[in-house]
Amino acid sequence: MKKTLAYFLYTMLIACIVCACNDRLDIKQNYEFSVSNLPVPKRLKAGDVAEIRCNIIRSGYYEGARYYLHYYQPDGKGELRMEGGEPFLPNDTYSIPSDTFRLYFRCLSDEQQTIDLYFFDNFGNTFNLSFSFANDNTNKGQVE
Repeated sequence: MKKTLAYFLYTMLIACIVCACNDRLDIKQNYEFSVSNLPVPKRLKAGDVAEIRCNIIRSGYYEGARYYLHYYQPDGKGELRMEGGEPFLPNDTYSIPSDTFRLYFRCLSDEQQTIDLYFFDNFGNTFNLSFSFANDNTNKGQVE
């Protein structure tokens, strides 16, 4: 009787182990992220360019993750571009080539400037940044 019970328990244990095994790997691909930036000027004159140095901070790494941005400018007039590139069009999607990148904003008016940057990845995660630049109407060398 003990032999039969032991054989039965051994068979059940083997069956549980076999059923628990799965040849499908579960690899996490969807990681949240944020975008950090170095400080930028708070005031710009028409024609001035502000450099925005950015870094994507991932909560986990998946090689297949791709990052994109689009921007909107609710206040003022200016142009945003990536280093060495053409000016971006508002609300168009642009690929981010690496985790560390630079954006350049050129002020084209003498009024308050605001740009909103929307970052997203190919898994639907998003992160937003907003920058405001006041008009720098100081005239250097002019005595008041």
